[in-house]
Amino acid sequence: MKLHELKPQEGSVKKRKRVGRGIAAGQGKTAGRGTKGQNARSGGGVRPYFEGGQLPLVRKLPFARGVGFRDPWRVQFTPVNLERLGDFQEDAEVTPGTLAEVGIIKRADELVVILGRGEVDHSLTVKAHRFSASARAKIEAAGGAVEELPWRRGDYRTR
Repeated sequence: MKLHELKPQEGSVKKRKRVGRGIAAGQGKTAGRGTKGQNARSGGGVRPYFEGGQLPLVRKLPFARGVGFRDPWRVQFTPVNLERLGDFQEDAEVTPGTLAEVGIIKRADELVVILGRGEVDHSLTVKAHRFSASARAKIEAAGGAVEELPWRRGDYRTR
């Protein structure tokens, strides 16, 4: 085989349509653009967002869905109530990692907030990103310790 014998496979290359080449060609005169109007002109047409002055579809969608707009900067905390911490041993250290191991939260890299529903009857060292005032009071009243873990907005995944 020689270089000049190379050809594309049969049917893989389609001939381009040459418009505006006379009546017999089938695409003469208006060249498939119809007659007159914005889209018939060279450089004509509207930008993708524009719908003739009507409220564009992409602006209607949040309302149509019925959920309003979603805040792209929202940070989602995974709530854990005190009643879920009853399974931990006396003086155990409760962190997002240990909560994930036990199956209380799905992933160890989630932001965790400890809420005050339920009671704690033994001392625990609880490390989380946030605590409600009642949860903090109940943990400390049981002889435990509370430690807030540092976090920054971009460090953790958001939902």
